[in-house]
Amino acid sequence: MKAACYSTKGPARDVLMVGDQPDPVPQRGEVLVRIAYSGVNPSDVKSRSGSSNPAMEFPRVIPHSDGAGVIEAVGEGVPAHLAGQRVWTINGQWKRPFGTAADLIALPENQIAPLPENVSMETGASLGIPLLTAWYAVHACGSLLGKTVLVYGATGAVGGYATQLAALSGARVIGIAGSTERCQLASRLGAEWAINRSEQDVVAAVREITDGKGVDAIIEVDAAANASKYGELLKFGGDVVIYGSGAGVVEVPFRPMIVSFANLRFFIVYNLPLPVRKAAIDLLTPLLERGALQHQQVEVFPLSEIAKAHERVEASANAKILVDVSR
Repeated sequence: MKAACYSTKGPARDVLMVGDQPDPVPQRGEVLVRIAYSGVNPSDVKSRSGSSNPAMEFPRVIPHSDGAGVIEAVGEGVPAHLAGQRVWTINGQWKRPFGTAADLIALPENQIAPLPENVSMETGASLGIPLLTAWYAVHACGSLLGKTVLVYGATGAVGGYATQLAALSGARVIGIAGSTERCQLASRLGAEWAINRSEQDVVAAVREITDGKGVDAIIEVDAAANASKYGELLKFGGDVVIYGSGAGVVEVPFRPMIVSFANLRFFIVYNLPLPVRKAAIDLLTPLLERGALQHQQVEVFPLSEIAKAHERVEASANAKILVDVSR
């Protein structure tokens, strides 16, 4: 099979290579998926660059956790009728050496989800990490009917889904974005209010919107950048659900947080317990079937240009970056 891989960490152009690799064989409990598109996430480029961990976890790595394709074969113990099913992948390269940047990937059956016929393969490759992260962030807020939720990065890969899912759950969403255009997109995704952080004081705007009461919950993409404001943004007993941070240390003001009984909740999507992940897929699949979710614009690179794809993610492209493994 054709695949991209690296054996040392460093800049994309220096370490990523494309060539022939042995075809994987599905073991007991696994499925073999022929990948159409592979999704590139920030965690993939951080892992390849060595910024998250400079050591190689495996002698050779085929990158990327997200992808979409068709089940080509099944291992022992997996229902034969799954062969031919369209799927999107979960945790393709999490604690495993070989991810989705290849023609084929063998995965445990519980690391795939059905891709409805009305959803394109490009969209399917965009779902894994962003959609599951957004779902759990909204889920962790508890019942949202009639509550006010602030979503930082409301039009990003995760934030765009979080904005939609929170609105679908009955929340009144305040979306934070960095431009007029992105604020308009946040409104189309379901935000009742959109705040341009480049031009507006976020705290002042939120206090005005909520009549000084604050929000019930915050869904957070960059805790290090925004934590200093939590005490001013939250209602008494409010929650912050944190899935990301631009820096490794988060400084939280003690006094306003303790007097307001604020709650901070951290999670990483890769470690979602299997029953929780199954619940997510069971709830998200009907939404996908109904076309109830809007998806990010995609940019597609051939496998031969995977280094360019990684560089686009590193440049914070306003699109979901995919690799077409057939090219």
